[in-house]
Amino acid sequence: MFSLIPTEPVTVIRPSIERDDLGEPVEVGVEREEVRCVVCPGATSDMDATRPEGVTVAFTLHFPKTYAGSLRGCSVEVRGETYDVVGDPQRTTEAATPGPFNMAAEVTRADG
Repeated sequence: MFSLIPTEPVTVIRPSIERDDLGEPVEVGVEREEVRCVVCPGATSDMDATRPEGVTVAFTLHFPKTYAGSLRGCSVEVRGETYDVVGDPQRTTEAATPGPFNMAAEVTRADG
């Protein structure tokens, strides 16, 4: 299929959670899924004076309509680096998304 919107592969990293004897969540592994997304660099920002070497890096990832999973609590590998998903991204309604992408997810990483 020919598309004018370039995509690139990203890897969604979803922790596998089970409950222990006390009902507390315990991470027992991770599931990895490769997805082709539109990757839009976001703004970078310096952190406050207490972290002079600190910087926040962000991307907005546009997921295809064919992606059915939730991103809540996930991380995403983008261009070789791992970023945390911000919040619980939701899909845009079908009527508002005529193209192949219907979910924008912000991901971020703090360095320093």
